Amino acid sequence: MIGSYVAVGDSFTEGVGDPGPDGSFVGWADRFAVLLADRRPEGDFTYTNLAVRGKLLDQIVEHQLSRAKELAPDMVSFCAGGNDIIRPGVDPDEVAERFERAVADLTSVVGTVLVTTGFDTRGVPVLRHMRGKIATYNGHLRAIADRYGCPVLDLWSLKTIQDRRAWDGDRLHLSPEGHTRVALRAGQVLGIEVPADPDQPWPALPPRGMMAVRRDNIHWAREYLVPWIGRRLRGESSGDHVAAKGTLSPDDIKTWIEAVA
Repeated sequence: MIGSYVAVGDSFTEGVGDPGPDGSFVGWADRFAVLLADRRPEGDFTYTNLAVRGKLLDQIVEHQLSRAKELAPDMVSFCAGGNDIIRPGVDPDEVAERFERAVADLTSVVGTVLVTTGFDTRGVPVLRHMRGKIATYNGHLRAIADRYGCPVLDLWSLKTIQDRRAWDGDRLHLSPEGHTRVALRAGQVLGIEVPADPDQPWPALPPRGMMAVRRDNIHWAREYLVPWIGRRLRGESSGDHVAAKGTLSPDDIKTWIEAVA
């Protein structure tokens, strides 16, 4: 019975791709917090989301994990290193060593640390060629989780989020339905009874012609790929000047979800 939960990480945990009614994002961690809160007496659950898009592992450790340890919750979800891995020349072995040091430090304070792996990127145009690096990093994460007794939210094995409807228009972040399926899987990892099956197959889609696919690819490149490359070249981050959501009420999260449903 988890009574307090802190989420740390980057855009995935912040919830980018799952918009709320006020311009912020909801995301899998917020949805997961609602599942946890529903198992507690009313008012007997606290949740804080410290994640900020674009952050690297060391930035998450310095600014988010230190705060998470101060809060000393029953559980922390720790998803980090993805933005490091996609950088040219980065060694996943070295990133994993830094991740393990953070896990060792965190588990000395927090009872449960939920470790999250990376996605299978074979269907992501920009990241497809990095699939081997991501798989290597995931292997390290699972081994680290085993050594420290951490449950693992394995996104690589969640096959239903490989459907294009699980992804936002930028093809880098999950859609609301994608975030929902991850939240449900997180509940399953902790042995919680969830209201739906994250592995439920998607309804069949009508076939798409080559012209429609090409038109979508051109639109995606213009709207998302070119600006993303531009930020990388300028050394900018999508998280510059973005503040973490902080402490949230599960009841408020429910209201946001219902408002945009």
